[in-house]
Amino acid sequence: MQLLVNIMAVLFRILSNSFANVLQKKLTSNYNSPSFVNYINYLILSFFCILFMPLIHWTNLNVEFYIYGILGGLTGAVANCFMVMALKNGELSVLGPINAYKSLIGLVSGVIILHEIPNIYGGLGILLIIFGSYFIFDTLDEKFTLKVLKRKDIQYRIFALLFSAIEAVFIKKVIILSSISISFFTTCILGMIFSYFVMKIFNTNIRQEIKFICFKSIFLYVLTAVSFGLMTYTTAFVFKHMNVGYALALFQLSIILNLFLGYKIFNEKNIKKKFLGSFIIIIGSTLIILLGN
Repeated sequence: MQLLVNIMAVLFRILSNSFANVLQKKLTSNYNSPSFVNYINYLILSFFCILFMPLIHWTNLNVEFYIYGILGGLTGAVANCFMVMALKNGELSVLGPINAYKSLIGLVSGVIILHEIPNIYGGLGILLIIFGSYFIFDTLDEKFTLKVLKRKDIQYRIFALLFSAIEAVFIKKVIILSSISISFFTTCILGMIFSYFVMKIFNTNIRQEIKFICFKSIFLYVLTAVSFGLMTYTTAFVFKHMNVGYALALFQLSIILNLFLGYKIFNEKNIKKKFLGSFIIIIGSTLIILLGN
């Protein structure tokens, strides 16, 4: 029974993540700035969380919990802001596959920091990710060259990837020290607080942003918050009940859904070449996550 629940949680996580990305891209394309969209997502979720705050015995949680909670809220707010900025400037079918580089960064970090040499599967995974990336980046004007790193959307996506990888460690620690629900509440509320300061850092004109909000955008904001909240909760649930390596490997399936949604909703081009590249990247990422150590 638990296995079935875990599978459903992974499925909902994949779907909610991709739909949240689509809605965030729509909001930044037609209405508001990325930092404002990021803040409103957290704000809506925080209103929901506040209703249940009195039910939690916060004084029973130790100092370590609050430290990791604050660090998780900060890195999460920054990561999601960069992700929305990337979506505003780039294509969903290009930005989605880059998420697989998280496993590559983890492997490289292990070599540099821990002096862990990857086995043959890890080495093959690296080669497959690079090979698959060729097909993805070859659809861009810059092609598969270092010039692609000068693109704002790619830069923002890489920053989002780095901060989200750090956030995952803090979230896992918060879950261990508390529970899935408490982790969700702290992520949303602290994310709201820190995303407000992120918005200030980017000099976002809040009054001007509010003027762009209309009835249609309010509906999109609520849908985005629901999708983002479901993604956040199911991620915590999966990390609690499943081996993190298996979970991360399964999460890579969202790449394919992002390709489909980018093609259908935003009419993104060269989808066949991107699909081939993404399929190769998924295989490479899975090899690293499950067999690379």
